[in-house]
Amino acid sequence: MSLWRSAPLVGALLAVSALGVARTQPRLARIAHEVKEQDDVYALPPPAQLKTLTFGYDAAAVDLLWATLLVDYGTHWHEKRDLHPDPYLDALLTLEPTYVPVYRFADTLLCYRPMRGTEADARKARDILERGTRELPGDYLVWQEYGQFSAFLGPGFLADSEGEEKERWRHEGALAMARAAELGADDSMSLVAAGMLERSGERDATIKALRRSYAITDDAEQQAIILRKLARLEASAANEASERAKHIIESRWRRDWAFLTREEFLLLNPAPDPARCAGLATADDVGCARDWSDVVAAPSSR
Repeated sequence: MSLWRSAPLVGALLAVSALGVARTQPRLARIAHEVKEQDDVYALPPPAQLKTLTFGYDAAAVDLLWATLLVDYGTHWHEKRDLHPDPYLDALLTLEPTYVPVYRFADTLLCYRPMRGTEADARKARDILERGTRELPGDYLVWQEYGQFSAFLGPGFLADSEGEEKERWRHEGALAMARAAELGADDSMSLVAAGMLERSGERDATIKALRRSYAITDDAEQQAIILRKLARLEASAANEASERAKHIIESRWRRDWAFLTREEFLLLNPAPDPARCAGLATADDVGCARDWSDVVAAPSSR
């Protein structure tokens, strides 16, 4: 009977509790949401300590971190809030340096987050992608990501005053795209890289990229275009080499053998200084070469 007598009291207490929760929950939820919108709290320890705390379950921790990062990225886009993925990326690469998804999407996560990335974000993204080429040297997709970001996307985040650095990024990006083509990327990558290298004056690298593109393409029209470009570049290289050889020989003739006619001089081999060129230490010195072909072929001859 006492149980029945206390039932109304218990019911009243439950009703009051439910009313209290209903009245306070919306306000508390609003406060929690506002606090969360102000800034995110990364609750995990630094990467070095995190690796210790995984107790060897690195792969599971990497999957959990990556999933959390992607969910946060989508949530922040929806709520138009800034995202700071740096701690997650650092932790992921510490736990698993060869984790491919990081190298595929680092530039997107850092530079194209809800609030546009900064120059510092672009530099970090490029550093991560460059690291990917060292960790995964045979993965053409990693080289392709690094090359495309360095050549096209990354320079747009740099300050306008740093034109030389922009050109350096584009040049290194073109070389990376050429490497990606060598490893198996689409053959159009070679043509794009060749065009960029030619504009930057890298004729030898351009010729190499075009030869690679010619070898892997099956399109007859494309092959004809590549052959025309190669013929023009190789003719230019041959003319330059000829002019260079002429200049070297003329300067040697006028400096050392001016009392001979030019025809007489051409019958002679180079005459190195015996005292300077004695011994094996000077065997690779162009100034001690004893054949004109060695002199002309040297990178810098006088």
